[in-house]
Parts: sequence; C-alpha cells; structure tokens
Amino acid sequence: MENTQTLPNLLIEQRMADAWADVLKYPADETVLHPNAHRLAFADPEFLLRRETRGMRIQLEMLKPDLGQSMQGIDHTVVVFGSARFCSPEAAQAMLDDAEQVGTPQAIANAQRQVRNARHYDQARLFARLVAAHSAQQPPDKRLFICTGGGPGIMEAANRGAQELGAPTVGLNIALPHEQNANPYVTPSLSFKFHYFALRKMHFMMRAKALVAFPGGFGTLDELFEVITLVQTKKSQPVPIVLFGSDYWKRLINIDAMVEEGVISPEDIDLLHYVDDPQDAWDVIAKFYLL
Repeated sequence: MENTQTLPNLLIEQRMADAWADVLKYPADETVLHPNAHRLAFADPEFLLRRETRGMRIQLEMLKPDLGQSMQGIDHTVVVFGSARFCSPEAAQAMLDDAEQVGTPQAIANAQRQVRNARHYDQARLFARLVAAHSAQQPPDKRLFICTGGGPGIMEAANRGAQELGAPTVGLNIALPHEQNANPYVTPSLSFKFHYFALRKMHFMMRAKALVAFPGGFGTLDELFEVITLVQTKKSQPVPIVLFGSDYWKRLINIDAMVEEGVISPEDIDLLHYVDDPQDAWDVIAKFYLL
C-alpha cells in the first residue's frame, strides 16, 4: 500500500508515545479529563498530561513505585526476565491437544514448540520458590523478593512460584499498544504500571540484588544488556547476572567473538553465569552474597 504521508508530515510526526493515549485506555473517571481552568494545577489531569509537563510525569513515575515499595518493606529484589510468550506446561499441552484435533501442520508445530518451551515456565516457578523459601527464614531487612515485568509467561511463572509460598511479589508492568495486564500472582499493592520504559528499567535496578534472565525476545535482551552495561561501566554495584538456559544464550550471543574482536575485555565474561537448573541459579546468588 502506498504511503500517503508527505515527507514534511513524517518529519514532524511525534516519536514519543502520547501519555494521553495510555490514560484514555484506562480512565478511572472520564469526567475528570475534561479541561477546567479553575481546577488546582496539581489536581488537573488534563494539565498534567500536556507535552510540556512530561518532566513532571517522569518525576512522578520515578517516585510512586519507589514510595510504594519502601512503605511495604521491599528493599532487596531478585529480578526475573524472560519471554512473555511461554506458557505453563498445562496450557501448552492443552494447546497441542487442540492443534492435533483440528489444527494445521503449522499450528501443530507451534504447539509442539510451546510444549518444549514450557519447561522454562516450570523452572522459573521453581527458582522463585527457592528465593521465597530462603527469604521466609530471614529478618525483614534481609529478605529478597521476586520482581518481574508483571506480565505473562516467564514473569507470571516467577511471580507464581513466590506467591505459592506466601511471599509478596512485585510487578513492574508497562502500558503497550496491545493491552498487557498484570498477571494474577503479582501482589496487588505492588503492581505498578509504567508509561516510560526508561523509568521502568531504572526501577528494576534500584533494588536488584541479582538478575536472572530466561530465554526471551527483544524486551528481555533490552533489559539484560541494560543491566550488563550498568555493571560493566560501574554505574551500578556488581550483582550476579544469571543466564538461565545455556544452550539458548550461547546460540544467541557469541560473547567469545566479542572478546576476540576486542569490543569487550576478557574479564567481562565473568559478569555472566550460565545455568540450566533452578538450584544452580540460586547457588550463584547465594555464593555471591555468602548466604
């Protein structure tokens, strides 16, 4: 289809997502969004959502999750990243059963892949249980809490594992063009939604004592390399960075080639730990902190 936009229009087109669009998707009360010049400025959503007040919104998005977690004693987290597209073994098997009944060969192949990848869901769930079991024996100021992006897939699995042992779990969700709600295992009072990816990633790191990255796509890679870069450049304190699923990660990222080409230092390899078992992932963290 021919692009009907002219070059000048493309040049002036907004490149930042509009905060209005996010708010209007989930209005608490549509009437409060009507302009009102007499309303107090800090109580005027229409004013706060202007482009000119973006800096204020960034500050608020920084402050709200920080205060919310501090008030509930969330000081130390283990952040779990991974694909939103992996599902539980039960859901994957149901998908395969349906595909084998009426599906096309492509649908069957996709369902078989889901069954294969469902092991990562189980492993993330088991890992989170290990974190929660350890923390249950610790005083409040030494507890570790599972923190995820709050969505489905690996995020759901990790929140689920911790919640099954009665631990609070954090979800840092993001408003996306395709609706993404928090998974049901995030503690409601710790379920935060972000408009700005940058602020969300900052919050992942603010309390993180470890990062565990399961196989995932562009979002997982974005979050993973943000953490690696912060630790490598010493903009962040060192934390264990665990890559769960060594076959996936070594096929995807050739770290040795980066060393050979001189774009990273040989010691940078030591920032990463490859594991294939939930207990091994926990052992990396326990060894790092002498737990």
